[in-house]
Amino acid sequence: MQHSPGFLAVVDEARARVSEINLTQARECLASNPDTILMDVREDKEWLAGHAAGAFHLSKGILERHIESAVTDKGAEVIMYCGGGFRSVLTAEIAGRMGYTNVHSLIGGHKALVNASWEMVGGN
Repeated sequence: MQHSPGFLAVVDEARARVSEINLTQARECLASNPDTILMDVREDKEWLAGHAAGAFHLSKGILERHIESAVTDKGAEVIMYCGGGFRSVLTAEIAGRMGYTNVHSLIGGHKALVNASWEMVGGN
């Protein structure tokens, strides 16, 4: 997907304040801490088309409004992913501004998960 220059500038600015992890690191986090939350922040339509097994869905559009009721522990480890790793940078940055201290954005997002043969559910 081609992203606009303005969107990329906002993501790049947020990136400086966000922890980004790769697939290997995500696997290690999930394996070593069973309470780690894998959060899909894509839109409802994207989620329904297929998502990582075990993921929790909270789309970017409602994240600020619902994250505190969905994830009450602001120290919980959360790995956010979107389609390609851009929107999740923004949601991780927002979560950090809301007091969450252990949030990561997955580099490459859903595309990276699919390419790595991560277990998927949903879709057709």
